[in-house]
Amino acid sequence: MKGKIPSDILEAMLETIPIEFSILDKDDKVLVWNKHETRLFKRSEKVLGRDVRKCHPNKSLNKVEQIIQEMKENIRDKARFWIDLKINNEIEKVLIEYYALRNPKGKYLGCMECSQVITEIKELSDEKRLLE
Repeated sequence: MKGKIPSDILEAMLETIPIEFSILDKDDKVLVWNKHETRLFKRSEKVLGRDVRKCHPNKSLNKVEQIIQEMKENIRDKARFWIDLKINNEIEKVLIEYYALRNPKGKYLGCMECSQVITEIKELSDEKRLLE
C-alpha cells in the first residue's frame, strides 16, 4: 500500500464499506470486526481476543476450521460461498469470503472473513454510468 491513512479516516472507511469483516490473528484469535451495530452475524464483544471457534455455529465449524488450516498450510488463499439468509423478513443472498492475510514473504499472519448482502448486486444488468 502506498501512502498513509490517518487512523480516524481508516476507521471511518472500514465502517463505511458495504462489507462486514472480522480479522483473526495467526493463532485464530479474534482481533477486530466492523459494523458492530448492524452486523449480519452478531457477536458479543466478549469474543474479542478469544478463539474463532467460539463465533461459529457447530454446523459450519468443521468447514471454518478446514479453511483456516488450509490457509495456514498455504494450500489456499481464499474461500468463497454464498447462502440465503432471512433479514428483516426477506430472504437475502449473502456472499461470505475468507482471505488469508500474509506478509510480503508469504508468511501467514491471520485471516479476514468478509460478508456482504449481494441480492441487489445479483440483479444488476446493462450499464449505469456515473450520476445517471
